[in-house]
Amino acid sequence: VQLVESGGGLVQVGGSLRLSCVASGSTVADNDMAWYRQAPGKRREFVARISRSGYTYYTAFAKGRFTISRDTVEKTLCLQMNTLKPEDTAVYYCNAIPKLSVWGQGTQVTVSS
Repeated sequence: VQLVESGGGLVQVGGSLRLSCVASGSTVADNDMAWYRQAPGKRREFVARISRSGYTYYTAFAKGRFTISRDTVEKTLCLQMNTLKPEDTAVYYCNAIPKLSVWGQGTQVTVSS
C-alpha cells in the first residue's frame, strides 16, 4: 500500500488549503479513512475520519473549519481546511482505520501570522 499526501503549503492566518491523499489499490474504497497531523515536537494526533458509508467525525479543533471527503473512483481522500490558525501548522498525514503499517511522507502545512 502506498499513501501520497499533497496540497500543503504556506498560508496566512484565516486562509484555506485543500489536502489530498492518493492511496494505492482499493484502500480508500475498502476502509474508513482518516487524517492525522504532527506538529514540531509533538505527537501525531487525529484530525478527522470518514467511514465507508460517508459518516464523518472531527476533533474539536477541526469541527466547523475542516471538511473530510473521499472519492473512491479517484482513490483520493481530501481535507478542506478553512480559517486556518497558526496552531494548525503541522505535517498532515492520511491513513486507514485501523491504521496501516505504512505512512506516507505527509504534506507540510504552515500558517503564518
